Amino acid sequence: MLGSGHTTHQGLQATIALAQRADDLGFARYWMAEHHGVPGVASSAPTVMIGAIAAATRRIHVGSGGVMLPNHVPLVVAEQFGTLASLYPGRIDLGVGRAIPEPLTAAVLQRSLSRYGVDDFGQQIMQLAGFLSGDFPAGHSYREVFVSPHADQPPAIWVLGASVGSANLAATLGLPFAFAHHFGRGRAAEALDRYRHNFRPSAAFSEPYGIVTAQVICAPTNEDAERIGKPAALMFLRMMRGQMGLMPSPEEVAAHRWTPEDLAFLHQRHHGQAVGSVATVRAALGELLATTGADELMMTTQMYSLDDRIRTLEQVGAMFVPELASAPSR
Repeated sequence: MLGSGHTTHQGLQATIALAQRADDLGFARYWMAEHHGVPGVASSAPTVMIGAIAAATRRIHVGSGGVMLPNHVPLVVAEQFGTLASLYPGRIDLGVGRAIPEPLTAAVLQRSLSRYGVDDFGQQIMQLAGFLSGDFPAGHSYREVFVSPHADQPPAIWVLGASVGSANLAATLGLPFAFAHHFGRGRAAEALDRYRHNFRPSAAFSEPYGIVTAQVICAPTNEDAERIGKPAALMFLRMMRGQMGLMPSPEEVAAHRWTPEDLAFLHQRHHGQAVGSVATVRAALGELLATTGADELMMTTQMYSLDDRIRTLEQVGAMFVPELASAPSR
């Protein structure tokens, strides 16, 4: 995230610093999304950031959450992630999604991808898997295409989504699934249940494996957490109204005249997420894991201050592994 008053360099360095602290604390993975045309989100090139973060960390898995396949030729994605997986064996995750940006940006990105569409997502995933493994069926037109470099440990492909349809696709393909509960659509339990029920074992995965992603802000009090969450909420509120910009500073948020409609949006954005004191966040995350049966929890920490984001990592980490609270920083 890029905040008002911060340079792009500072924003990207903060992302790396947060990943390093997550690595120190023993978190399992750190993913970068792909967004285009959003001034407050410097995440249009996740493969570049994945390489930078993997180089700056020791053990944590680093990946995409995700690469939007309708914007890319699967062969190029396979080449990029084959390179990353060869540089950092066993540490690279490849999450893929199908969200597309606003029409003008989409037209630029897809000018040479007219043969693919959102409805071809499953086909693109299978092509990507084939390029990564080098294992197309006999007679397939791409069987003789060699992907260089070919990673000794190709990255696992994850299907990302915020709908039951995406869950069904992941189940049909026999791939792990990550549900974006932080989008606030409220169907995480249904989607993950459908995913597990419909899962078909594949050569890559014999059992279903699901992640649920939540928006998490952990602060001394519930009121503090709501205040810390306002900059991101205001940025997204403005985006919905066609006002693209950076995440506003706390001073800009304080000066904003919050209407009843604005406050309703803020409440809706935080509803069902884990925003509050340690006790509130612990209860919210416990309920989310219990209702979804997710194998893994992933959190997004959209806050103006790096210190607030690091504090959330530390406090949530300590909820699950108490000794993480005292893990030293590098």
